[in-house]
Amino acid sequence: MQLKNLPATMKKRIAFISEHASPLATLGGVDNGGQNVYVAELSKALALKGYKVDVFTRKDNSNLSDIVNWLPNVRVIHIKAGPEKFVEKEKLLCYMNAFTNNMLYFIQENNVHYDLMHANFFMSGLVASNIKKQTGIPYVITFHALGLVRLAHQKEMDKFPVERFDIERMIVKDANALIAECPQDKEDLINYYNADASKISIAPCGFNPAEFHVIDKKLARKKLSLSNDEIILLQLGRMVPRKGVDTVIRAVGRLTVKIKNIRLLIVGGESDEPDENITPEIGRLKKIAAEENVTAHVTFIGRRKRDVLKYFYAAADMFITTPWYEPFGITPLEAMACGTPVIGANVGGIKYSVKDGETGFLVPPKNHLALAQKIECLATNKNLIASMKHNALMRVNKYFTWVTVAVIVCNLYEQLLSKQINPKTRLILLPEFGFKNVETMMQNSLMPRLKTQYE
Repeated sequence: MQLKNLPATMKKRIAFISEHASPLATLGGVDNGGQNVYVAELSKALALKGYKVDVFTRKDNSNLSDIVNWLPNVRVIHIKAGPEKFVEKEKLLCYMNAFTNNMLYFIQENNVHYDLMHANFFMSGLVASNIKKQTGIPYVITFHALGLVRLAHQKEMDKFPVERFDIERMIVKDANALIAECPQDKEDLINYYNADASKISIAPCGFNPAEFHVIDKKLARKKLSLSNDEIILLQLGRMVPRKGVDTVIRAVGRLTVKIKNIRLLIVGGESDEPDENITPEIGRLKKIAAEENVTAHVTFIGRRKRDVLKYFYAAADMFITTPWYEPFGITPLEAMACGTPVIGANVGGIKYSVKDGETGFLVPPKNHLALAQKIECLATNKNLIASMKHNALMRVNKYFTWVTVAVIVCNLYEQLLSKQINPKTRLILLPEFGFKNVETMMQNSLMPRLKTQYE
């Protein structure tokens, strides 16, 4: 069922909250990835559906304007919360009190009314929960990653404060609706957090066909100065251990005898040049490449802007992504949209977006031998690559465009808003409800305890 655009007189205003992932950020860094894309693309698609969207994100650079009129009906609001510089997301929880206070202050000072909030990540959910207490504005949340799932995979490498788990449990009960990005995400919400299944809607991530589409492989390789005589594997994304790039490198180490013209391109990092001092993970991966004797077959590209990524996807014979776990994973969609088969880890959203044996292959995570086998299978069968290219394009354009995702999300919004008591009876911030009063009214929230512990 498609949702028609809202009449101009009925435009509803949505507050997106994404404390660490701005839609304006350059992708590829440790904390800049799929959530940034999700917030950016979904807000754009919702604006085209007739909503007005304000994206609230933390001001992490003193040069940023407080309000950026980004696109028609989409603004980015930079909220002061902690130092105006980059802070790892694992250390941001103590600043959510300030984020909430200043977001409430913005709402009051600008006399703006939001029909609904859409929180992204657990810290944004905490902000939304406390704003709901003060204003009555309902909220939905897309977690993007769940703390207990992350802990199960990363163990002692997980650096988030333990309060995360209690906050997530609270949000699961308090939110008006939960958005799972794939069936596995829904199962995790139920199994790890005892979530009410009736509150969960599945809305996947998507891709923008205007941004990612088929490009002739030879033209793409010419654009990137790549050889037409090599079998090119592409790995693209954040440079962190859990992404499993080491598994791909070890797989290449098993293939160079059989496939001498194989090359692995690794795109991502904290800088345009692949500097291991700036991105330590690159240094670790270079050592693994040396151990596997494949240094000559592995090329680190560094960070690239989004308008160039389509050429990398199109130039590759196959895209590989083998994280330990993945709440969804947008890069497989982008690769398939460019007609490139995907070999992915059989986890989370990847096993939902990639159709095993049809649009690519699924392999166990951390299993370089299984991965090497599937790479060889594709690399030595041009007919199979052609078939998977066709299937990938059909699947991704049918199920995973942002327009399709926006229809699902819009329908959820409208269902929630239709159940709300007359919006005019909601508590809206009063003129005398100032910054200092926010502190007093929030004394019973989780945040004051956290502030002193982590600041």
